[in-house]
Amino acid sequence: MRKIFTILTCLFITTLSMGQDRDVLNVSLIQTLKENVKDFTTDNLGNIYLLTGTNQVKKVNEKGDSIAVYNDVRRYGKVYSLDATNPLKILVYYKDFSTVVILDRLLNVRATVNLRQQNILQATAIATSYDSNIWVFDELENKLKKIDESGKVLMTSTDFRQIFDSVPTPNTMYDRDGQLYLYDPLKGLLVFDYYGGKKNNFQLLHFIDLQVIDKNTITARDSNYIFLYKPASLQLSSFKAFKDQATYKKINFNGSLLYCLTKDGELQIFKVLK
Repeated sequence: MRKIFTILTCLFITTLSMGQDRDVLNVSLIQTLKENVKDFTTDNLGNIYLLTGTNQVKKVNEKGDSIAVYNDVRRYGKVYSLDATNPLKILVYYKDFSTVVILDRLLNVRATVNLRQQNILQATAIATSYDSNIWVFDELENKLKKIDESGKVLMTSTDFRQIFDSVPTPNTMYDRDGQLYLYDPLKGLLVFDYYGGKKNNFQLLHFIDLQVIDKNTITARDSNYIFLYKPASLQLSSFKAFKDQATYKKINFNGSLLYCLTKDGELQIFKVLK
């Protein structure tokens, strides 16, 4: 039954991408942050976390006012990802050094986790867990692991090579509504329970900026369109929001706001009108 579900999902997405008319997503520009931004994320309180060209992590509120700055970012090299799912516990991940720095709400260092000390030598993605611990995908062992802020391994899944014919390499993870989502653009969106048991696989392939908002809402995009996927109904809708969407380096949703990072380092914030 699950295989049939996967095939139908894939066929549905393929059909849509081949010929359905796209709706227009009406947006209105409300703010532009000119901070030489390299990357960003947001939290559920409306705060924005900017990774700047000077290797600062800067926290600003919804008005663009600076709240806090984390300067000590060069110690572990290039920042690979930011996670502000829990605004009291910000994760800054340095992939090259296998190190996670945990910051408090004022961007003071709360803890530093050296994954190599836990024999996690090649983590492709991390995420905040529902209980404020950290999910890690260990590519070298092909296992999903959960660790606490001291680095102690709390849970280890079955080796993915025993589950998949072709092992995924997720670059993004989300903990939402009692489920863990791992996204590999070549393998799709994989859904697991909190013990590492596979529950589903949505064939959402070759998308960028995929976000799991909740169990009923998944957003993503390509160079031309923004997509909204409803897993319960297998409904995938596509929208045209910008004349040249390829000019944006990153696009993320947060509530009724759309955050768009230009290739020139400006963060443009739009209000979604539809």
